Amino acid sequence: MKIKLLFVIDNLEFGGGERVFSQIINGLTGKAYDIFLASNPGTEMYRSIDRSAVRCMPLDFSTRTNVPSLKALVRTIRKHRIDIVHGQGGRAEFYARLASKVAGSAKYVSTIAMPVEGYDVSALRRGIYCFFDRITEKYVDRFIVVSDVLKRRMIEGHGVPAEKVVRIYNGIETNRYDPASGADGSSRFRAGMGFRPEDRLVGAIGRMVWQKGFEYLIRGIPDVLKACPQARFLFVGDGPLRESLQALSSRLGSGGSVFFTGFQRDIRDILSALDLCVIPSLREGFPMVTLEAMAMARPIVATRIDGVTEQMTDGREGFLVPPEDPTALAWAVSTVLLDRSLAQEMGRQARLTVERKFPVEKMIEETEGVYQSLVR
Repeated sequence: MKIKLLFVIDNLEFGGGERVFSQIINGLTGKAYDIFLASNPGTEMYRSIDRSAVRCMPLDFSTRTNVPSLKALVRTIRKHRIDIVHGQGGRAEFYARLASKVAGSAKYVSTIAMPVEGYDVSALRRGIYCFFDRITEKYVDRFIVVSDVLKRRMIEGHGVPAEKVVRIYNGIETNRYDPASGADGSSRFRAGMGFRPEDRLVGAIGRMVWQKGFEYLIRGIPDVLKACPQARFLFVGDGPLRESLQALSSRLGSGGSVFFTGFQRDIRDILSALDLCVIPSLREGFPMVTLEAMAMARPIVATRIDGVTEQMTDGREGFLVPPEDPTALAWAVSTVLLDRSLAQEMGRQARLTVERKFPVEKMIEETEGVYQSLVR
């Protein structure tokens, strides 16, 4: 008999959580599962899954009080006799946990990529999220966390029993993100952007929000240009800080070497065109962009923060520097750009690390193990 899975996620934007759920759903398609998805009907996530194999239930999680969504989830769990509800995201999780408890039949799995106390919201909203999160934590049968740091935090900080917390690293499709097949995409992208062959391209990818730390990379760009005048900086993504970041770049006099592309659906060609990927974040769970860049054999300069330090080792796949430090970022970026043999070796090591530790197949297999342990 097939195991019936209901995935619940906000899907208000296509971020790392939506990406991971898409990977799991696609990886389980054709296996012994009936798959249901309750989410905001956003196009990116719906485009990324095989909708012919998934029963989708559009729910709007954008409002704070959402009794209709709670009732719809309870009806779905009961009507289809769902075995496991798997949720992610503060608002969606609150309703999904309650619905699972009210329905009274399904096991509940919660993926934690960022604890609610780390959400980028006002102090009042964060306090409300924490209050309701602690109330509903007792309804969760298994927590899946994306790093060892988060596992310790859930056990020590939230008081969750250790046997209920499973660490599963995010994974990447190594066959899709393949540096061997990226040459054509790299040439197309560079030509389309008007870059010269001698330009050294540095990329930073993500939403334009404070926790990504793009401001500190921009502040370090003038120092990089002094050491490597042919450096060009590409900021890929969109968000509320885009205009202020562009203005900062102009004030520092480096605007002619800095390019903002906005949101890009498929970043493989961009990654293949880069000489270096920079992740200047102040706070992360387990960023997918690191794995994507490493799979494409790009050297990395990143901040030494929780999550990232479990993805790469300083001096091997790239350099780790302190957060909020433009000078350290500039030094690391310049060092990689000026030493091509070092950059090539770091890229090679990055690809080997991804193949060994972070293939998507491993992530899906370990997630299946959680499901199987609960239904047994």
